[in-house]
Amino acid sequence: MADFLADFYPWTKALHIISVVAWMAGMLYLPRLYVYHTDAEPGSAQSETFKIMERRLLRGIINPAMISSFIFGGLLLLTPGIVDWSEGWIWIKLGAILIMGWFHGKLSRWRKDFEQDNNQNSSKFYRYTNEIPTILMIVIVIMVAVKPF
Repeated sequence: MADFLADFYPWTKALHIISVVAWMAGMLYLPRLYVYHTDAEPGSAQSETFKIMERRLLRGIINPAMISSFIFGGLLLLTPGIVDWSEGWIWIKLGAILIMGWFHGKLSRWRKDFEQDNNQNSSKFYRYTNEIPTILMIVIVIMVAVKPF
């Protein structure tokens, strides 16, 4: 297995990056849809359109991209010589990924609230939460590219 992972490392890394880009695109766009959905009257045609857009984005792009990010990222972690577990950057990156996964779950929960016309949050709330994936992405990229610790 180790030889296979080492031989296919460039492909695994490329597929991981593609998956992460797709995941992040959705994670950045879905809260923005919530900002606009908050201003739509529950039950209106506009609100129903947002529900369809949000469901398709989450189920068709964000969820599969997260799963493939975890699969290819896990394979990278298992590839011999790629990660030095004594360095701090990998632990910070993994922590940021856990938080990103938690936030993904929150986005899913909020989508269900919108689906049931039971949103309890303001558009301002979603504007602020829209920054969470950006901050996490910055931390993750710096940890991987710079490896400061």
